[in-house]
Amino acid sequence: MSDLFDDDRDDDAIDDDFDALERDAAARRLVEALIFASADPVGEDDLAAELPADVDLAAVLARLEADYAGRGVELVRVAGRWQFRTAADLAARLGRDTVEQKKLGRAALETLAIIAYHQPVTRAEIEQIRGVSMSKGTLDVLFEAGWIRMRGRRRTPGRPVTWGTTEAFLVHFGLESIQDLPGLEELKGAGLLEGQIPAGFAVPLPSDDSALTPDEDPLDAADLLEMAETEPTDPDEDDRERTAD
Repeated sequence: MSDLFDDDRDDDAIDDDFDALERDAAARRLVEALIFASADPVGEDDLAAELPADVDLAAVLARLEADYAGRGVELVRVAGRWQFRTAADLAARLGRDTVEQKKLGRAALETLAIIAYHQPVTRAEIEQIRGVSMSKGTLDVLFEAGWIRMRGRRRTPGRPVTWGTTEAFLVHFGLESIQDLPGLEELKGAGLLEGQIPAGFAVPLPSDDSALTPDEDPLDAADLLEMAETEPTDPDEDDRERTAD
């Protein structure tokens, strides 16, 4: 910046520098407005489409992220996209102004965790991991919340549906990618794994790759129609299976 006011520089060079500064400032204002005005996180491709080709979008986002760091509203990256969110340390002050979402039951939370770590996974595989039969309502609650999706059908007898997580799952839990889910040591440190852990126990490395695996077939028209016509489910239904535990 000191070179900007060097007496030895010609007027055209100084004008060019001022023009560059003005373009950068204008780009930051536009990106800031686009992200602020969007109800959902905004992808970099969408932002780049609104900017001149010579704008360094990564630099613009880095500058905005730094500008908002430590403020009441911060620019964060979730699910590979950008969104303004209130600072995490202010959550307690703002809690009274938010609508409290009904908590998921134990069965739904366990099922969601299994899908997140083991996807693609079928209902039978979920039941095998949990060691208990699962009511239909468990998957319905998670599906209606937009946190899981039907991926395809397993190439096994009966062609069961395979399930995976969605981008909305990442956004809700503040994850940039599925790989940000806690591993074994983090789960132990948080007190979520207690007691004697069996030898050889490991937390699977999660992947939400949208590409079908070799043992999956794509969904057909009937599957897609079923997704569109899913009826609302009693949110407490998923806990009824626990009575047999």
